[in-house]
Amino acid sequence: MKTPVNLITGFLGVGKTTAILDLLARRPAGSRWAVLVNEFGQVGIDGATLTQDGVAVREVPGGCICCTAQLPLRVALTKLMREVRPERLLIEPTGLGHPAGVIDVLRSEGLASALELRNVICLVDPRQLSDEKYRSLETYQDQIALADVLVANKGDLATPLQLQAFAEFAAQLYPPKRLVAQVSQGQLDAAWLDIESTANISLSAAQSHDTHQFTAQGWVYSPEQVFDPAKLKVLFEAWANDAQIVRAKGVFRIGRDWRLLNLVGGKVDMAPVAYRRDSRLDVIARAQAGLDWGEVETRMATTLRPDA
Repeated sequence: MKTPVNLITGFLGVGKTTAILDLLARRPAGSRWAVLVNEFGQVGIDGATLTQDGVAVREVPGGCICCTAQLPLRVALTKLMREVRPERLLIEPTGLGHPAGVIDVLRSEGLASALELRNVICLVDPRQLSDEKYRSLETYQDQIALADVLVANKGDLATPLQLQAFAEFAAQLYPPKRLVAQVSQGQLDAAWLDIESTANISLSAAQSHDTHQFTAQGWVYSPEQVFDPAKLKVLFEAWANDAQIVRAKGVFRIGRDWRLLNLVGGKVDMAPVAYRRDSRLDVIARAQAGLDWGEVETRMATTLRPDA
């Protein structure tokens, strides 16, 4: 049985440590949890005491577990699983780090058979959203993009307008989050560690939505499936010249990296994206055009890399 793993991310000072401590205090009695951090000091708790209380705390030597040199992380994870055999693992990357590299390691050969990535929870301070100093930082943007669950922490310190701005900001994110919430003092609901979204559907059960003027369809692909970026770009450009299609948007794994493709106003853009949960496609067409959704699905299948 695989060990469930959660990442608790967020920028410096957002309250990740407090949230982890609260989760540990409310874990099921007798359960064996582990926490992987950059340094014990970031957690602010005594490792020996935690071990006696059913929690093992480990650090990755050498600083940031998000860096491109991922060998220390692999070694730490392998050693932790061998020595502790935890029933759940929480990972807290540094607030200045990019957690995408951690996810890539968790899904790599040798670890994917033992670890199951559950929700990535990102904490944000809603007071920072209007501050360009934070919004312009790539790491800040990527932490939010990567999250399955987005939480506004320190809600008791924010104004109603700041909380409303957070809700509006979260509502326009793509792909949509499994959950958006507001809390104070890092008090996360433990159920959020494993919560799933009805939007996380299989390819064979594509989601559709119709209005009088438009009809929409969506597909979700396994993160193990790899797409050819050149073929994706050609397909999206063909859709840009198709009068039936109004909008198309998707995130796709293209190897170690992921891409966001966006078709709007007849223009196709492709850009790197931090999202890692799954590949997905959403298409909006004119309702009266009678677009063949089966053909869309078939053409998407031709963009998959058979050798991956």
